[in-house]
Amino acid sequence: MSAENKKMYGILAEFNNPKELIDVSKKVVELGYDKFDTYSPFPIHGIDKAMKLEKSKLGWIVLGHGLLGFSGALAMMYFMSVIDYPINISGKPFFNAPAWVPVTFELTILLSAFGAVFGMFFLNGLPRFNHPLFNIERFKRSTDDKFFVCIEAADSKFHADQVHEFFKEAGAAHIEEVYE
Repeated sequence: MSAENKKMYGILAEFNNPKELIDVSKKVVELGYDKFDTYSPFPIHGIDKAMKLEKSKLGWIVLGHGLLGFSGALAMMYFMSVIDYPINISGKPFFNAPAWVPVTFELTILLSAFGAVFGMFFLNGLPRFNHPLFNIERFKRSTDDKFFVCIEAADSKFHADQVHEFFKEAGAAHIEEVYE
């Protein structure tokens, strides 16, 4: 299928160092684009600030699942020990909270871990079996020594000619259209 028959995903620009990537990210935000992403072979300090990314919701998801595990463990043990099958052993109370600490701890950690893993999958839109950028041969270098910015065609301000011109002015080493 030719490029004319395919739907455009966005425009990908290649840069040679992290400083250029941060600078172009700031310019992309200044121009009002909100559907773009950066790719680099290693984490870059300050890139999230340059991209004006909001804080992740993953911490709240993990906290919610941890509280669910904690309260669920206490409710489960209370039901089993006090309501469903109370056994009086040596006059100990039915509500014996110190004995419930290991189970409560384990369920809190278990549900927090599930929240972290599945929350990350959900927030990242996974599983996604193929991404249009994987079809670009030069993009393979994003795990080695090159830095990329992709402005998506789904952005409300996207105009292919303007984005091409912007990346040329920003000093991109290579610019390529990406199709789905």
